[in-house]
Amino acid sequence: AFHQPVYVDNKNGANGTIGTAFVAKSAPDGLTLLVVPAGFAANPALYQSLPYDQSRDLSAVSLLASGPLVLVTHPGLNVKTVKELIAKARLRPGELNVGSAGNGSLPHLSAELFNLMAGTKMQHVAYKGAGPAVIDLLAGVVPVYFMNILQALPLIKAGKLKALGVTSLERSGIAVELPTVAEELPGFDMSNWYGMLAPSGTPKEIINKLQQEVSVILKQATLKEKLDNEGMTVVGSTSAQFEEFLKRESDKYLKIITSAGIRNSI
Repeated sequence: AFHQPVYVDNKNGANGTIGTAFVAKSAPDGLTLLVVPAGFAANPALYQSLPYDQSRDLSAVSLLASGPLVLVTHPGLNVKTVKELIAKARLRPGELNVGSAGNGSLPHLSAELFNLMAGTKMQHVAYKGAGPAVIDLLAGVVPVYFMNILQALPLIKAGKLKALGVTSLERSGIAVELPTVAEELPGFDMSNWYGMLAPSGTPKEIINKLQQEVSVILKQATLKEKLDNEGMTVVGSTSAQFEEFLKRESDKYLKIITSAGIRNSI
């Protein structure tokens, strides 16, 4: 759209903080941008010190897309609904294991929000990535997991996992038959999402131009279809809407992390 080459530079590490710090310290000229997943909003609460100030050093451009995880259980747990899982977990506090891709990961925070809202005490088991977690999930070692919906659906259809609900407030377009967790645990909302930011100090006219072009691109039929097929719903918000959304997400993660005492384990 801008008739310039665009380079994608994946700077992995520390839940995205390395890449975020790079962009936060870049020139505010609109030529260096940041794309982040939902975990970005949790970092200020997770880490005692960050190499940047999230609210001061970065400017919101747009919330790009959003999609749910799915709460799944091993069939051997013998629960069919969220209410049944809550009842079983309350009867066995500290006994039911819930896996995650690592401390502070979205599946971990989803599990802790579930514990907080449902009054349960499922025992968190952190793995080094989603792969090992899913292996133990399929073996029944960790019978509960909040899983990427695209990866989960083939296992659900094969009967290897039982789906209890998606973590968004609305049902997923790629699995409309699945209820939401919120239908049985009102208010539960733990969606994955992707957003775009720029270094603080980037001129408002550049932010507006970027947001407008991103919105146009996201509405392209081929891109929308691609995201739909991956379980993501196009958003394309304004910068002000994304800024307010980030505040709500950050507040939510702070509450979860403080309640679960996660920060001390990172």
